[in-house]
Amino acid sequence: MIKPLAGIRILAIEQFGAGPYGSMYLAELGAEVIKIENRVTGGDPARQSGSVTLADDDSAYFQAFNLAKRSITLNLKSDEGRALFHDLVRKSDVVWNNLRGSQPEKLGLDYAAL
Repeated sequence: MIKPLAGIRILAIEQFGAGPYGSMYLAELGAEVIKIENRVTGGDPARQSGSVTLADDDSAYFQAFNLAKRSITLNLKSDEGRALFHDLVRKSDVVWNNLRGSQPEKLGLDYAAL
């Protein structure tokens, strides 16, 4: 199978539908997608969604939208979490997010800050 995005690394700060759905396709096209989840809140709320639960912190809904991705947890409100994130940004090609409104700017994740 042709993987046109092989060699591209994407940091995905996303939860629920649109963000995970879009980056799932990028992963299927060969990109290395690293999903960043919020350590403080227990990760993507989709882990607790849907009618089929796979474990205490996992669901079929979450798995369906996040296949072919890696996942790490960071607290982006902490200095340490932001420093780790910025290290990953330097080693990545794309930062992808579906945070609402001004959240990227508040967390220092907007284009100007990165």
